Amino acid sequence: MTNHSEHNDPIDSTNSINSTGRTASIDDTTVTLRTPAELADALPYLLGFRPEESVVLIALHGERGRFGGRVRLGIPGRPEDWPPIAEQLAQCLVGGCERRDARPDGIVAFLCAEPVGTETGRQVMERLRPLAQVLRTACGRLDVPVFEVVCISAGSFWTYCCPNTQCCPPEGVPLLRPGTSVLAAATAYAGVQVGVTPREMRARLTPWESVAAVDQEAALDAAGMALVHRMLGEDGHAEVAADTLDLARRIMARMVAAPAVVDRLEADLQDDELLAHDEAAALILGLQDRTTRDRAAEWMEGDVAASALRLWRVLARRCVGAYAEHAAAPLSLAGWVAWSLGDTTEGQEALAMALCADPNYTFAQLLHHACIGDLDPEPIRRCLRTERNDRSVKGVQTELPLSLEPAKVSNPSSPSESSEPSRSPDPVGEPVGVAAARRRRPARSKGGRGARVTERPATDRPTTGPQNRRRTIRRTARNDT
Repeated sequence: MTNHSEHNDPIDSTNSINSTGRTASIDDTTVTLRTPAELADALPYLLGFRPEESVVLIALHGERGRFGGRVRLGIPGRPEDWPPIAEQLAQCLVGGCERRDARPDGIVAFLCAEPVGTETGRQVMERLRPLAQVLRTACGRLDVPVFEVVCISAGSFWTYCCPNTQCCPPEGVPLLRPGTSVLAAATAYAGVQVGVTPREMRARLTPWESVAAVDQEAALDAAGMALVHRMLGEDGHAEVAADTLDLARRIMARMVAAPAVVDRLEADLQDDELLAHDEAAALILGLQDRTTRDRAAEWMEGDVAASALRLWRVLARRCVGAYAEHAAAPLSLAGWVAWSLGDTTEGQEALAMALCADPNYTFAQLLHHACIGDLDPEPIRRCLRTERNDRSVKGVQTELPLSLEPAKVSNPSSPSESSEPSRSPDPVGEPVGVAAARRRRPARSKGGRGARVTERPATDRPTTGPQNRRRTIRRTARNDT
């Protein structure tokens, strides 16, 4: 694609991206894209989702421009941040391509943003023009040309590289109707679907703002008073870690035993109902400890990973009010498990949210750098398996229970279970939750998002110094990372 005014140079798309962020073959069929309109239409199928407020770089290889690696990042709100972000994205894409395959022969860039207020799509395009220029400059410094930069906004697209106003008019060109292009047909034939948007992913990880958040925050206050002094002691620290992991195992078994729900919102509401406020509080505070969090990170593959991801999403939604910073731990775990399962997009979103909650959270920093660099998560999985095997040699319980006896699954609103979970070993042999007893579905709180009001006397709620205590819990429990 060297003649931008003619748009005659084809780009081949022999692969697409599925909803998990992994490459899926389209039956060895070559789909050729010749125009910016076809490029703009192809973007959701190349990423596996429809990007929002994003800058996307896609590598091209060979004479026909075969699509290769790709990177995506949210558009920074401050223009002064654009040059360093452009440098980082260019280096990330080119370096990743060199590690996996070969240095790219070119790059196609996309800027996706919607108008704000009375802004028009064309005004968005002009506002982002400097970003398009710094992207081209950053890639040029690495001796990789940018063949095209496409801005997508308000149902239309513009190209920054084509001077021909007949094919690329100043008012923009309407996007193709979704599902009508050749690439859309090819991906549908291959069974590849466009997944949820980043906004929908973030909504599943965002803390509550409902009436139930008040009860959850009170439960976090009470759990802090009960746990922080135990976590500071050597013997108590080990007990809290064991309690936290055991409670997490049992709640994950509840989730697997619950009826399957297809709709994402309804599934999240059901998962919310499976945790009492005090249980969620105990898990959130327990995971602030680095060693406990690292043990939980071992639930990253196989059948157990899916239920672990559900639990981390629930806990992220429970980090309400003054406890927003505590979300760094469950968000990091959610991002890690999603990435380990192959969903790079959710992994990046969750890890980015973890860094927003706590920019200095080292665990999230390291994972985020590796995830956006499109690295293979397998080396990290090997390290975690080694840690688990080393503990097994020392006689420490390491495996996740594959089943739970009926007695181990009780009503989640039971004060005796939630306040002091037992640590009896879980039997192994059946799939999670096969032998679980039926639970009585707890009632939702009024105005709450599927939450329950924890049955706790009003005197349990702290009356003084909550802000200082929350900060103390955070600093003493997380062990710096």
